[in-house]
Amino acid sequence: MRSESDGLGTMELPAQSYYGVHTARALANFAISGIPLSSYPEFVKALAAVKQAAALTNHELGLLDDLRTEAMVAACTEIRLGLLHGDFVVDVIQGGAGTSTNMNANEVIANRALEILGHPRGDYGYLHPIDHVNLSQSTNDSYPTSIKVALQLQLTDLVGALGELVDTFRVKAAEFADMVKLGRTQLQDAVPMTLGQEFGSYAVTLGEDAERLLEARSLLSEINLGGTAIGTGLNAPYGYRELVCRNLSEITELQLRSADDLIEATQDVGAFVQVSGVLKRTAVKLSKICNDLRLLSSGPRAGFNEINLPAVQAGSSIMPGKVNPVIPEVVNQVAFEVVGNDVTISMAAEAGQLQLNAFEPIIAHSLFTSIRHLDAACSTLDRRCIRGITANPDTMYSSVVNSIGVITALTPWIGYAAAARIAKQALLTGRAIVDVVVEEKLMPVNQVTALLQPEAFTAIPLPPTMNGSS
Repeated sequence: MRSESDGLGTMELPAQSYYGVHTARALANFAISGIPLSSYPEFVKALAAVKQAAALTNHELGLLDDLRTEAMVAACTEIRLGLLHGDFVVDVIQGGAGTSTNMNANEVIANRALEILGHPRGDYGYLHPIDHVNLSQSTNDSYPTSIKVALQLQLTDLVGALGELVDTFRVKAAEFADMVKLGRTQLQDAVPMTLGQEFGSYAVTLGEDAERLLEARSLLSEINLGGTAIGTGLNAPYGYRELVCRNLSEITELQLRSADDLIEATQDVGAFVQVSGVLKRTAVKLSKICNDLRLLSSGPRAGFNEINLPAVQAGSSIMPGKVNPVIPEVVNQVAFEVVGNDVTISMAAEAGQLQLNAFEPIIAHSLFTSIRHLDAACSTLDRRCIRGITANPDTMYSSVVNSIGVITALTPWIGYAAAARIAKQALLTGRAIVDVVVEEKLMPVNQVTALLQPEAFTAIPLPPTMNGSS
């Protein structure tokens, strides 16, 4: 064990720990979720990137000597490569507006830098977590900046996974392009379409959300480094704000920019709310698509049975042969979680007071969780479900030819009133639409048959009186 002291007294720490007394107090205070900072490696790496940018900037401005700077940069580089993450032990849900997270990073970097310089851990007389690692910073600018950097990295991965899912839907749309089926509105028979059109619409709607996610990600490029406690810049030297932003951009390879008004940027969490809203939009769309997949594959003998989802596991411990749509179901549940996280983020954003929002830890945790789970959900849906879907064209076509909805294709020729009468009669008698139309001599049989051919269902030509021709 080793002893470390702070303004509250002295504590015993494990001798081999890279974290220090401030982290130890947070461990005791915030036994909340059981999820440590290390559970979000992108966030830990982002914290290290911010500290590395600060060290380089302080050195360039003459506030740090060469040896301390080199040691701190080396420690930050190791963390960004995935080392030392096990010492980022603070619970992600914490009081203090993220101070415990900031101090956890400061202490790990300081102690690793001391080790590199040949000093024992805890020998802060030479290199201090606050005086040197946290120099020209506060939690209130380094913590939200780290969150924004981590979110951008996560969103890049999510957009990639969503893009792969979109591509798979496009492939399936082409595969099912000639398979005619019945469209439905309000779960009632509507007009014919193709299964390819149905799957193509899924590709389009999710493709739109990939674009919206990129737009939301761009809002995260504005950072408040250099604002320190409330945005006035107290304790940040002249020139620090611009230089640290430039250094962080180079380290992360992100196009970051300093906010125009650091006081506003320090208290505002609007970008997080916006990102959460787009995540919710994506989740809702994914859930709707999964609802469709479960419905279209229902049966196989007492449901729609239009498509077959890949069988990935047994569906029941009591009913032999039963297979359930487990992949769409798990995506549904992720969507429910994302919607709930959006509520949490909205409440936390609203609860901010004056120059700071103290609830950024729960905002960060909720966003990190939503993005991670949506990323996994998209990949799982793509690889374990959509790629293996097959269709039952005979079942779909049978529904079309026996549907009352096909009368819509004849409405331009016989009029809405006659079509409604024919539909009602066919429904009551159980007869085919074509037979009733021909019997009432509204159209010759060859014309009705031609109009109700599969290839005509999705691009039916208008009669001369309705297309502008004479």
